Amino acid sequence: MEAIFKREIVVNRIASRIIGVITFVVLTSLGAFVRIPLPFTPVPITLQTLFVLLSGLFLGSLGVISQVIYVLLGIAGFPIFSGAGSGLFYLFGPTAGYIFGFIFATLFLGKFIKQIKINLFSLLVILCLADLILLSCGTFWLKIILGFPFKKLLFIGFIPFIPGDFLKILVAASLYIRLKSRLQEIFF
Repeated sequence: MEAIFKREIVVNRIASRIIGVITFVVLTSLGAFVRIPLPFTPVPITLQTLFVLLSGLFLGSLGVISQVIYVLLGIAGFPIFSGAGSGLFYLFGPTAGYIFGFIFATLFLGKFIKQIKINLFSLLVILCLADLILLSCGTFWLKIILGFPFKKLLFIGFIPFIPGDFLKILVAASLYIRLKSRLQEIFF
């Protein structure tokens, strides 16, 4: 019986990649519903960042496709943005910069995850840089729509998210280290 459990299962790589992309579209969408509003900022804390980071780690460059599909589905009217928002006009609101930051963060992760020698330190650095990209996009967008001074923007669009994002980074790194050998067989 043990031999059955240890036997390698041959998978179709194309089907696995399609399922991976769809899975992260769904997870990013569901992450928007885990929402903690903060009274001093128009941007809530969500679980989306975890799934954005995981999509870049697990799918590599295909992570970008999952995030682009997520954005396109939201624009098309599916209520998958934070607060069950949807539509093109949602992308002119305060969270739009973060949503586009999802794409840039996964683009960065997808490009560099294949190029670095993976150890815990390098993985944490690359995840922190991806999160920095995401938070910077969001903060920059808040500057455009609100026009606040940079110091105030740090306190409403960047700093409040660092502790939770660091926790998400640790979870993403832990999952990736445990699953990386299997993921490389399928996605890379």
